[in-house]
This record gives sequence, structure tokens and C-alpha cells, in this order.
Amino acid sequence: MFFFYFQARSDPENAPVVLWMTGGPGCSSELAVFFENGPWTINPDDLSLTETKHGWDTNHHMIFVDQPINTGFSYSADSRDSCYDETCVSNDMLDFLSEFFKARPELQGRPFFVTGESYAGHYVPAVASRVFHASKSGEVEPPINLQGLAIGNGLTDPAIQYGAYSDYALMNGLIGQALHDRLKMLYPSCRLALEVCDGLDFAFECLLAVQWCQMSQFAPIMLVNGGMNVYDIRKECEGPLCYREFEVLDKYLNQDDVREKLGVGDLRWEACNMEVHSEMMSDWGHNYDIVLPEMLAAGVRVMIYAGDQDFICNYVGNQQWVDVLPWHGAKRWAVAEDEPWTVEGVAAGTVKSVGPFSFVRVFKAGHMVPMDQAKNALDMITRFTHGPTSAGTSKRVSGATWQLRRAMPGKDAVLFAGAEQ
Repeated sequence: MFFFYFQARSDPENAPVVLWMTGGPGCSSELAVFFENGPWTINPDDLSLTETKHGWDTNHHMIFVDQPINTGFSYSADSRDSCYDETCVSNDMLDFLSEFFKARPELQGRPFFVTGESYAGHYVPAVASRVFHASKSGEVEPPINLQGLAIGNGLTDPAIQYGAYSDYALMNGLIGQALHDRLKMLYPSCRLALEVCDGLDFAFECLLAVQWCQMSQFAPIMLVNGGMNVYDIRKECEGPLCYREFEVLDKYLNQDDVREKLGVGDLRWEACNMEVHSEMMSDWGHNYDIVLPEMLAAGVRVMIYAGDQDFICNYVGNQQWVDVLPWHGAKRWAVAEDEPWTVEGVAAGTVKSVGPFSFVRVFKAGHMVPMDQAKNALDMITRFTHGPTSAGTSKRVSGATWQLRRAMPGKDAVLFAGAEQ
């Protein structure tokens, strides 16, 4: 399993550890390293690197992992290592983390956070729950000090989120009332199919359920919005991943000298592995918010955030599943109000928070919040991770009470890439 590890630029002796997983399924976390919350960007003219101002490594030890196996630079020649569900994904990630903390003993016991975006709406809760139980039972030694998890524009509860496509599209003028109402008439059959998938876990039925939901809820909206970038409704879709600027990463990572420095041999990098994507498709329709109440009850912090210009995993659908989550603070959540969140006096979004649970709407950001709003995303994650320091606390973390620890300039990130280092 290939990874990048970047030491925190400021206060590394006390900085928390943050794991990042890119979604897809099957898309490489190098996309985040070089375009979102990593320490570098690539200059397209000469393929040189420039240090970012707002990488999350500013005040966190950051781990970016290519997973599931065969994503990015992670590989196996044994077909038995392929993943088809979150049981496999979470077991592999627990193995990775156990070995990582053994190799980096100075990070053992540090506050640990699991984060990611998009299909990581499945990965993050599954991996966090696996770490939570393994550490509590003594399966992993030393225990991993799980303090929280954060999901950005995630696919977490598809049965609810598919129904929000028409709501979001209507709110943003992508469709009219008539099409909205027709999609709403078809939605109950989509939801039922996904609930059967979640209950029976038959791979074939799950695939059919997702196909029906795509056809009945997603495709009609795209039919009348041809060319729209589903990750940012303000933009046109250009290139295989809808962002032509991503193509420079293929050139950079597939240079012979870069591959040699990363220790990956002759492996060729690609942004997304469609074979991995296909292998995970029967997992697509499952709901992964069901593991959150137990962790919330134990004081593990949970932050769901979403850029409000994203269509594919939009904030409306994410807010809808969050609002009906059956956790111990649900009654207080129902009457809590959104609070303004500002960064240096400028409106950055809104926050709704009760105890260890928070939902953040990020203004003027698409699917990849750290790419579109780098400064605000760093502010958001730092307020979250540098809040209450121990699981079990009931201290409120909201837009009004988050405390941002200032970064100390002048400290370089330290890179460790590849398992052999």
C-alpha cells in the first residue's frame, strides 16, 4: 500500500495525525496531495513543485494512502487482495495503520483523525469504526488514539442522498418544477431498492438498485444539463475527470526520475483505476452512517462538510441524512440552528453543531473543498482537530467556539513515500 507521509510544518511534537483517503472508488490520493490539501502544487510549464500555503500538513501530520489495493501506486499480483466491500477496505487499512505506527513510534498515542471525500463517505466511517473497535478490544497494539472523523462531500447514505438530486437541482435552477415532481414520483422505488440492497447484501440486487437510481434520479438531470461539471455546477466538464488541469499529474508522476525517487519501480500511475471501481460497485448502494451513533456516544468527534457548488454528493443530500441520524443527541440536533462561520472576517460557510457532531456547509466550493477554498478548508479542519482533546468530552465545537491554533512559519514538511522507507 503506497502512501505519502508529511510531517507537520508547525509544532510537530504536538500535532495530531490525520489520515486522508480519496474516493472514486479507485481514485488515487495523489490527487489530493497535489491539488487539494497536500504541501505542493505542480507548475505545468516545467513540472517543478511549489509549496502550498494552506496544506493540511501546516499543523497536522498527514498520511495520504492509495487504497483499495491497485489504486494509484498501491499494487498486488494476487487477485485475492482485491477489495469488493468495506470489510476488506477497513481490514487492509487497519493493517496499514498498525504497521505505520510501529514504524513511526514517535506518533503513537497522538490524536488520530480519519478523513476523506466523495466515496470516502463509505471508507471513512468503515475505517474509523474498525480502528475504534480494534483499539478498544486490544486487537491492535498499541491502540490507535481515534479522536474523530471528517467526511467531505461524501456518499454515505445513498438511499437518502439519491432523493436529494432533484431537490438540489431545483434549488439551483438546473431543472424546473415539473421534472422535479416526476423524479420525486420515481424516488420511492429507488429508495426501496437501496434499502433491500442494504438489508440483504446481494451483490446482483445492489448493482441493479444503483443502476435504477442512476437512471431514475441522476440521468434525467444530466440530460438537460449536458456538459455540466457534476463536481462544480459553475463549470463545464473538461477532460476525463472533468478537470483538465489534473492531466499534469500523469506527466509528473510518470517521469522515470520521480518514480525512482518514490521507490515504485516501473509501476505506471493513473488517477483512477476503473477495474478497482468496477470491483467496488456492489458496495456502492450500502449505508455507512449506521456505524456513527456508537462512536458519537463514545465521544468520537464527527464532522460532515460539503461544498455547496457540488452536485454529485451535494450538501442537501448530506444534510438530509445527517438530520435524521438516530444518535444520542438527535433531539438537541433537531432544534439547533446553523451558525455563521467566518475566516478573517469573511463569510466562509455555516456550521451546525451539537456535542461531538457537526455539519459544515462551505460557501463557493465544489466537490473538492480544499482545492476550491484552501484557506477556509485549513481553518475548518484545524478548528475541528484542535478542539476537545479527548474522546468522551461533551464540549461544544461550533462555528462560534472553534479555536484555531496559529501555524508557525518556516518549518519544512518532511516527506516519506513508499512502504520501504
